[in-house]
Amino acid sequence: MEITKKHIFSLLVILILCAGAISIASAYTGTGFSHNIPSSKYSDLSASDILKKYEDTECRVEESAVCTKVVDGDTIYLDNGEKIRFVGVNTPERGVEGYIASKNFVQKLCLNKKVGIDVDDSKHSDRYGRTLGVVIVDGKNVNEMLLKEGLAEIMYMPPSEFYPYDWANSNTHVADTHSSSSSSSHTPTSTQSTSSSDSANYIGNANTGKFHKPSCYSVKDMSEGNKIFFSSRDDAINQGYVPCKRCNP
Repeated sequence: MEITKKHIFSLLVILILCAGAISIASAYTGTGFSHNIPSSKYSDLSASDILKKYEDTECRVEESAVCTKVVDGDTIYLDNGEKIRFVGVNTPERGVEGYIASKNFVQKLCLNKKVGIDVDDSKHSDRYGRTLGVVIVDGKNVNEMLLKEGLAEIMYMPPSEFYPYDWANSNTHVADTHSSSSSSSHTPTSTQSTSSSDSANYIGNANTGKFHKPSCYSVKDMSEGNKIFFSSRDDAINQGYVPCKRCNP
């Protein structure tokens, strides 16, 4: 049979359609996380209205650039060519309920503005080549805001410099991947200090390995089961805990 241009064209069309079908089938679908926060919730709020609700972050700006594009609630592009993946959090994927609200929130805070990045020193990038880090706007942690606003779920993927449970509140959703990957070497044992809360001068977090002043902002969101009480600073340090950068105990 003579092969004509028509046959070649038809074959190309079939190959393109097959490639498209394979691409769709293998596309990243995320964890399935969704939320029902309306996309209009932040319409009447300015970026400064949102930012003033939060304390300054203890994260440090290691690099800064202008955000030129917001892909979704956890991924942005910078004018230096970097693609940033918000570390420790996961927002709804395109087509999933909550996608627009989370994306709009990040656009309001970041788009066309200079943002700071605290790069994850334990794992600089993910398998897609995106830089992993905390996004900082006017000294505030946007990753933390997404969790506390209910616009994202915790996605803790060690090794990581950051422990997103410190940014969450009691209503924050946790990705299913957590159960198999988030065990901590700081789980309390019978030899660790467990003095009562009444006499404690410092409070440690068994998951993060950090200790805090009782008045520290991080303590109020700490699970009771993770609290370890210390009577002295030396006691905490001797047990392997490190001081919180926020309250400097």
